[in-house]
Amino acid sequence: MTDVFTEMLWTCSGDSHFSEPRDLFTNSLPKALADRLPRSEKISDTEEMVHIDGQSFRRKLPKPSSPEMAEARKKFSEAMAQGGLGASNGRERMKALDDQGVWGEVVFPSLGLWYGELKDPHLVHEAAKVANDFVKAELIDVSPRFVPTATLPLQSVELSVQEAQRAAGLGFKAVFLPVSLGEEMPRWNEDGWDVLWSACEEAGLVVAFHIGTDAQGIRPFKNPGGAILNYMETTFGGQKAAAMMVAGGALERHPDLRVLVSEGGATWAPFIGDRLNEAYRQHYMYDDGRLRKLPKEYIMEQVYASFQHDETAVPACEHMGYRNVMFGTDYPHIEGTFPHTQKVLHELLDGVTPEISHRIRLGAFLELFPSVGQPPI
Repeated sequence: MTDVFTEMLWTCSGDSHFSEPRDLFTNSLPKALADRLPRSEKISDTEEMVHIDGQSFRRKLPKPSSPEMAEARKKFSEAMAQGGLGASNGRERMKALDDQGVWGEVVFPSLGLWYGELKDPHLVHEAAKVANDFVKAELIDVSPRFVPTATLPLQSVELSVQEAQRAAGLGFKAVFLPVSLGEEMPRWNEDGWDVLWSACEEAGLVVAFHIGTDAQGIRPFKNPGGAILNYMETTFGGQKAAAMMVAGGALERHPDLRVLVSEGGATWAPFIGDRLNEAYRQHYMYDDGRLRKLPKEYIMEQVYASFQHDETAVPACEHMGYRNVMFGTDYPHIEGTFPHTQKVLHELLDGVTPEISHRIRLGAFLELFPSVGQPPI
């Protein structure tokens, strides 16, 4: 599958996904609960229908940019539908990782990204327990190279703490958070979440935000250029979530807590730090004094960011002093680097020093998740 290179650039991935089996909840929960949980069905080659708690909406599928890409995507989708490529099977997934030179990976849910749309904390708690038990059996028990993110019932802070602690006992090293919740829920900068940050810090759980999970939604752009603008828009939520963790004082109060923003690029981190510093200096009269350091210091020390194709992510690490940059494949999504991960890595990193290359491919990741161990290099 992969291109042939004289040197395999082993990497870890700060962003990938597993696909929940269609019968995951129907086999584990009463029908009245299972029917309310997110599920999708393909209705044509260009659209799918998403069902969430009694509501349904159509969503366009990504359109290939060439006939060759369309044919490759068709074969990819067929393999996925048959359970291949490790979409929901850890042992099959390991074959794809080895082929692509990916040693370890953070693994997010797929349909679980929609859980923030639900209102009932009991419903989400039951779903989270089923999903996390499945992931433990399919990924954690298969290999320490997998770092799946635990799903939390975020509609309740207390239940989230309970499930985070249970997940840590199952072997999870990270929890998944959407970049925002519904308007009735507190934002990430508010003190009500502090008990969750304490639980994650104590258990050594990384707080992992994934972009494109804004439950409050955005006003979508329409043509001309709407698709491009909407894709760009998804990145901003991760930046705001990280800024809230800094400005609200969560990272000040929890110096051992680490935050990961996945799939949102990396160059934003130094800029957001500069912007927060400017606000801190110029508008100090509005600050309540909860930060003892400049905001940028918290970002540079405690916030990590994953990217996939961004050329600017490399100089963010090489020239801007932002060391917490990690590569991500977004496997198995269409905008990810599979099946040409080695090609992307060589194009991005062949011109940099070995130290910078290692930091982006392995160093930052293994700093967060040392239990993954070293690749065969």
